[in-house]
Amino acid sequence: MHAFFYLKNGKYGYKNVINTFTHTARSDRCAYYGNVTVGRDVTVGELQQAYHAVVLSYGAEDNRVLGIPGENLSGVYSARAFVGWYNGLPENRDLKPDLSCETALIVGHGNVALDIARILLSPLDFLRPTVRRERSVSAENMLPEPYLPLGSFTRESRCPTIHKKTDITDCSLAALACSKVKRVWLAGRRGPLQVAFTIKELREMINLPGTQPVLNPADFTGLENAVKDAPRPRKRLTELMVKTALEKPREKAAMVQAAIPRLWGLKFQRSPQEVLPTPDGTRVRGVRMALTRLEGLGESAKAVPTGDVEELECGLVLSSIGYRSLPLDPAVPFDTQHGVIPNSSGRVMGVPGLYCSGWVKRGPVGVIITTMNDSFDTAQSVLEDLQGGVLDVSVSREGFGAVGSILHSRGIRPVSFSDWEKIDAAEVARGKAAGKPREKIVDPQEMLQLIGH
Repeated sequence: MHAFFYLKNGKYGYKNVINTFTHTARSDRCAYYGNVTVGRDVTVGELQQAYHAVVLSYGAEDNRVLGIPGENLSGVYSARAFVGWYNGLPENRDLKPDLSCETALIVGHGNVALDIARILLSPLDFLRPTVRRERSVSAENMLPEPYLPLGSFTRESRCPTIHKKTDITDCSLAALACSKVKRVWLAGRRGPLQVAFTIKELREMINLPGTQPVLNPADFTGLENAVKDAPRPRKRLTELMVKTALEKPREKAAMVQAAIPRLWGLKFQRSPQEVLPTPDGTRVRGVRMALTRLEGLGESAKAVPTGDVEELECGLVLSSIGYRSLPLDPAVPFDTQHGVIPNSSGRVMGVPGLYCSGWVKRGPVGVIITTMNDSFDTAQSVLEDLQGGVLDVSVSREGFGAVGSILHSRGIRPVSFSDWEKIDAAEVARGKAAGKPREKIVDPQEMLQLIGH
């Protein structure tokens, strides 16, 4: 049996599963062909002629938009583009975000929103791979390290000892070194019981050196009782937010925190109505927010505008309200409203032999383990169809022999996994010279030149 799996943007997958991916890609039963765009270089119909089964797992490459006036002003960015910029995605290498303001607003309460806040507020040396201790003698230096303020060291030196492995690009680090952002607000239309981020990411943000969380205790009134019977992850997350909001620092720590110039906070029940322009109309100066009330309980509660509004001044707006998949090929059914391929347990509706997995199957939700379990579900459907005779393997299929001929006729030269490993090795070597895990190559043409294409 021949099966074809289409994955997109696999080069920058999650780091903690790279070894598993590598082991699979090196298997004699697996072949990798990169630098091919399905739907343009080869159609899904042509793939189905060459393979007994085709699985689409190309993720969500677009972002949801706010759909409000002023969204296109200078200083407004999607979280997807901003994360792609500091993670070294080729398509976002020319973003050049303007970080010259002091206050940033992130719209959204998910893990991506917290990660962006962490990047914006981290001492520069915290993002570098190796940091040496270089502390001056002062009363502040006698405090426990979690209470060290940013004022006790510059972004360039005198930082607590941190061994942070990072492969943020040098270009992004240079821009962050010049950043003037010192306050970050994360706004969401619902309340604390509906936040989408997880406790690990929240704890990292709370413990970020040189920053102070600002949470309004009134937002958490009565929530400890409300989550008594909630699932353990939601209960622990809410308890951490309540503890952070109500916590009173020790006297010495309070003196230090008073000097901390970097703040971040969560704003609840606020929905953006309009991005407000500067007097010359060229860039963002703030956001008008509609105050909301919640109808319903728990994670299904809906935000309803109260009619009241407030304005939040900021010079940087990052929209982190979710991702969405795009249609791949006219031959593949697509639900544009929900941004998914209509399917049943991964079987694409109305197209025998075609399957889907991941975010394009169920929508852009969940973490690594969610996606793993989802892929097992699709794989099980393929095996069931194979055993049940739905997939006719009595007739041989040519596999990539046929697809390779099509690509060659169209001037497309695929990248093999060994080619990918050459690019990977080059990035690692460049990173090693700079004391980093890797220095990402952000120019696709440079990648192709490196492997002799």
